[in-house]
Amino acid sequence: MISHSVWIVGNSRSGKTTRLVEHFCRWLQIENHNFELFYTKKGGKKLDNSIFKPLVLKQTEPGILVLAANDDNRRELSDKIVTKTLGKYPIRAKTPLGFLQDEVILFWPLLIELLHLKAQFPVRLRPETEQELATKLWREQLDAEILRRAGVNEYRLVRRILDLLQLAAYSGTPCGGIAEVLQKGLEENGINLEPEFLASLLLDWRNWCLERGLLTYGIITELYSQHLLSDRHYQKRLTQRYQAILADDVDDYPAVARQLCETLLERGAVGAFTYNPDGAIRWGLGADPNYLEGLARHCRLETLFAPVEESLAEQLATPIVEFITQPLVMLELPATVQSIQTTSRAELLRTTAEVIGKAIKSGRIQPEEIVIIAPGLDAIARYTIIEILTKQNIPVESLNDQRPLISSPMIRALLTMLALVYPGLGRLVDRDAVAEMLVVLSRRQEAGGRGQEAEEVLNTQHAAQLSLPLTVLSTHIDPVRAGLIADYCFVPHPDRPNLLPVTSFERWDRIGYAATTAYTQILQWIEKQRSQQEQRLIPSPISLLYLAIQDFLCKDNNPPYDQMAALRELLETAQHYWEIDTRLRQEAGGIESLTQNLALSTPLAEFIQLLRRGTITANPYPLRPIGLSRKAVTLATIFQYRSSRRSHRWHFWLDAGSPLWAKGGAATLFGAPLFLRDRLGEAWTAEDEKNTEQERLRRILTDLLSRASEKVYLCHSDLAVNGQEQLGPLLPLVHTCISVAS
Repeated sequence: MISHSVWIVGNSRSGKTTRLVEHFCRWLQIENHNFELFYTKKGGKKLDNSIFKPLVLKQTEPGILVLAANDDNRRELSDKIVTKTLGKYPIRAKTPLGFLQDEVILFWPLLIELLHLKAQFPVRLRPETEQELATKLWREQLDAEILRRAGVNEYRLVRRILDLLQLAAYSGTPCGGIAEVLQKGLEENGINLEPEFLASLLLDWRNWCLERGLLTYGIITELYSQHLLSDRHYQKRLTQRYQAILADDVDDYPAVARQLCETLLERGAVGAFTYNPDGAIRWGLGADPNYLEGLARHCRLETLFAPVEESLAEQLATPIVEFITQPLVMLELPATVQSIQTTSRAELLRTTAEVIGKAIKSGRIQPEEIVIIAPGLDAIARYTIIEILTKQNIPVESLNDQRPLISSPMIRALLTMLALVYPGLGRLVDRDAVAEMLVVLSRRQEAGGRGQEAEEVLNTQHAAQLSLPLTVLSTHIDPVRAGLIADYCFVPHPDRPNLLPVTSFERWDRIGYAATTAYTQILQWIEKQRSQQEQRLIPSPISLLYLAIQDFLCKDNNPPYDQMAALRELLETAQHYWEIDTRLRQEAGGIESLTQNLALSTPLAEFIQLLRRGTITANPYPLRPIGLSRKAVTLATIFQYRSSRRSHRWHFWLDAGSPLWAKGGAATLFGAPLFLRDRLGEAWTAEDEKNTEQERLRRILTDLLSRASEKVYLCHSDLAVNGQEQLGPLLPLVHTCISVAS
């Protein structure tokens, strides 16, 4: 019997996603002759119409489930499908975890019945809130002796324990079975805590959350795999809703996604899946590519050999991998692979930027055709490269650059303002914070100002170190005057810190008319809000944040996208935090039992401290540009670049001698190998780690070379940023290349 489902295998840039969309069009009997001509010219095999099963979609519900590895890929795949089908057919495009979350919330009444839960609408916990609440719940049990035995601080230990719940859920292991898995292999992973103890903490945490209707990613995944997906009523509804499933890059999916796909396929749905043997970008972060590959047994295999775009992988991938993994192999590299070598890392950053600048100015390449890739990008490297290229009028796009919200002067200013309006927060505000608040709240954004650079100028702690143009902003109170005002007009107090009128400063006439007027307006605004807060006329701190943004930051101007993204994330975080606080206070003993050991137990104080710890971030750049793509040099980590599935003519591999290249540029979650389905619970040995690093390095090199079409520059400094010698796995390759000078 011929299977109507298809399993598409191919390396990076081989046209798997395009082929996936083509199969979907054939199911709906939509002809696409342009694709046929293009693909057959590249050596592909023409599709046989006789093996396709026509689909008749329902008009009332989306009959097609579309899955993608991450949110950016989901948007692109959805756009491709809508474009090819002219938007005539309903689809539901989700990431695997996004789909599971929606299903758990949609079928929450069924879960209430199955698990005998309290009838209340569920609320999802963000990771930072999950960390905060779990720490409080476990604080008495995670005493000093436990932390000493674990060898890590409280924050890291709590994160590791919570990751175990998430990994177990991804693998389809119930919470009650975690102890058994850990018993076999946890001790070899360098933590000296009893598996039963860790499992009991997780059971307590899961039950505590379910009693209050709180959901984390781990709990959502477990509820779906252990309860919903095995329920016959849910299975019936699932198969009624979806007649077909399209899944792109399944090598990045967790094991539970296979259970979902098999449930649909075994009940008559048709499927199309793409799989990249050189992918597995999220291995160690919950992905289980070997287990997902088992879906192929339900499908007809289709292999894409010829890449649809030119790349260096065809010529260089195999010899380079053999040279790196087998020391006795000799290699002669062509001129397409060159190196940039320096002694110090500071010199390397400068030289790399200069090479890029000269190439662009000579007209050999355009900025949007260049990418700089590093296993990890610290703030110094990111700033140095952006600053040097920007001074040459070469824009730089920092891919998915997630900075802590607290790094934004606007956010810090708003938090200081909250501490001045609400009582009991005096210990959270000081002289420097007040000075910065005065600068930020009195500024005006000029048209054409550069967003992120303008933000950095306002950071009074670092302004002296930056050489950015001050003309992008017009401020009524400059940093010097703000410092004078804070020195003489700010009165610290643990309960009610205060700002005095400017006339209390003996030589207040030196402040100037503009600064005096601006300060008086800010002072009057704060006094007005204090009065309203005392009369309980302000519903919540969220309302005050909205008002401050409206009256100061967005008045008579439109802040750049990155600043608006930070403000939006602040408001969303605040709304989430107070929603959780309200839910906990509705439960008898819900919040009191968690805050009894804290010196500052008010929600607002905890919210400010949470932000100041830097655990909440916002993307300062658009996920996707509006209109034409930005013509800029791309700056990314290995993980970010591979996840984005982009390609460029020229690659600059920064810190090529770093040992982090074998790690893939992303930290592996603690205990991740223990929950792989093909070796569930097996101890992870040093030999396993060595083999895994070699395999990961092979995938990284093959994948990146597939995304480079013309040149690769290996950028290496003898000394790392900490002054240590770099002896990473790519070092032999660096010494084999022809070295170029700036």
